[in-house]
This record gives sequence, structure tokens and C-alpha cells, in this order.
Amino acid sequence: MWKYTLTRFMWAIITLWVIITVTFFIMKVIPGDPFAKDGGLPPVVHKNLERHYNLDKPEIVQYGMYLKSILQFDFGPSMKHKSITVNDYIRKGFPVSLHLGLQALVIAVTFGLILGVIASLYRNKWPDYLAMIVAIVGISVPSFIFATFLINYVAVQWGLLPVATWKSWSHTILPSISLAMMPLAYIARLMRSSMLEVLSQDYILTAKAKGLTQSVVILKHAIRNAILPVVTVLGILTTNLVTGSFIVEYIFGIPGMGEMFVTSIFNRDYSVILGSTVFYSAILIFLIFIVDIAYTWIDPRIQITKESG
Repeated sequence: MWKYTLTRFMWAIITLWVIITVTFFIMKVIPGDPFAKDGGLPPVVHKNLERHYNLDKPEIVQYGMYLKSILQFDFGPSMKHKSITVNDYIRKGFPVSLHLGLQALVIAVTFGLILGVIASLYRNKWPDYLAMIVAIVGISVPSFIFATFLINYVAVQWGLLPVATWKSWSHTILPSISLAMMPLAYIARLMRSSMLEVLSQDYILTAKAKGLTQSVVILKHAIRNAILPVVTVLGILTTNLVTGSFIVEYIFGIPGMGEMFVTSIFNRDYSVILGSTVFYSAILIFLIFIVDIAYTWIDPRIQITKESG
């Protein structure tokens, strides 16, 4: 187990290094100038700015310096806001995006699993059809459409919940629902197909033949094995939610990392773009690593062999 974990961890580090390297050199070939929008800078001032941010050095030297700063958990200064660093942006925006993402994740997993299980138990009956209609709508309709719909009806016309800003728990409900709809629908469809496959297995029929009640068979045997595909994709879904939806955050006026990232693209703030990408990638790789390890604990039938490492 420890050898398997160490191997996965090393591959995670290598993957992150590749992402950092590719992103760094892609940023160097993108046309544009982070100082161009300052307008009419004298050549001397422009050169001083490049020297200040080490942009006058060879790219391989810049790359080495950036790797060193990453190892020190320093993403560098913003090129547009002189008194703010990328770390400051992350410290300010990530807790908000994390709160929103985790709340949306709880909604998506809870109701996605419930809908998937109900749909499988009532296959080709009205609960199944209703659950799949919800799933199809959730996958087909973009999150910003849900956000607009919820703002118009729930907040404006019905006045049930507040909208915009990020002040209290009630302000988080509508954006969380908007963000949760697509993963909820995906989990529901995945859980339904997985449950249908598990319910047809011999060990389920054996459990029923032993006289176990329907609830025991479903809760103790079926769901535990059917949930494995959901666990597999949970790392990616969690990362997508935790890092926040740029559009949803913008529509609801949420001061998360999405707003920071979009603004940095318009401003050609290379250090913020690069730092945000590396930060997002690190979270994604870490969560995939955790899910990969957790997968072997959830299903005891999985044997860790040399081939799996």
C-alpha cells in the first residue's frame, strides 16, 4: 500500500511539473504586453518594468527563477497592481470559491445520489422518468441560465432569497444551486446506470435469497459498490466546483477566484494567470491523488499489484 501511494505521489509531482513547464512557455509565446495598457510608456520606463519583473532575462533563467519561487510557495507579484501579489489574490479569493464550491458539492452529491438510486429502483416508472428529466435539464442547461432564472424568479419576483454580494449564508444558496445543477445531473445518471448494473449481479440475488430485507440489500450491498464510479469522478467534479464558476461568480457578484482570473486575462497580468493555473492544477492533481488512494479502501476487491503502480 505504501509503495503504491508513493508511486502515485511521485506521478502527481511529475504531472504538476509538466503543467507548470508547459504553461510557463505558452505564456511566453502569447502575443501582447502586460504593460501595454498603461499607455504610452517611455522606452526607459518600459525597460525598467521589464527589469523589475525579470522579463529582460533569458527565458530559461526566468523559468528557473519561477520554479524556485513555486517551491517557496511564492507566485510572484501582480504586474498590473504593484502593491498586490498573486498570493494575496489567492488568500482573498480562494476561501470564497472554496465555500461556494463545497456547498455546491454537498448539494450535487446528496441529491444526485438520491435521484440515481430512486431512478434505478423504479426503472421505467414515473420516478425514473422524473429523475432523468431533471438530469437531462441539468446537463443541457448552462449554469448561467440557471443563475439568471433563480435571480429573476426566486430573488426578484418571489423575494424568497437575497441576491448579489456575499454577506450571509442566505446569499450563498442561489449561486450554490446554480453551480450544483450540472454535477448533480451527471452524478444522478452515473449512479442510476451503476445501480442497475449492480442490482443484476449474483451476490445481490444471493443476498435477497438469504432473506435480507430490501433496505439492507440496497444500503449495505448495492449502494456501496454502485458508488465507486461516482467516487472516481469526484476528484475532478470537486476541483471544478471548488475553483468556482467564473460566470456564476460574476453574475452573483461573488468576490472569488473566478473574478480575479477573468480580470487578469483582460489585463494580460501574466503572473496572476500563471499562478492561478498552477494553483488550480495543484488542487486538481491532489484531489485525484486522494480519490485514487481512497478507491482502494472503498472496494476491498481491488488488489494493489505491481501493474497498478
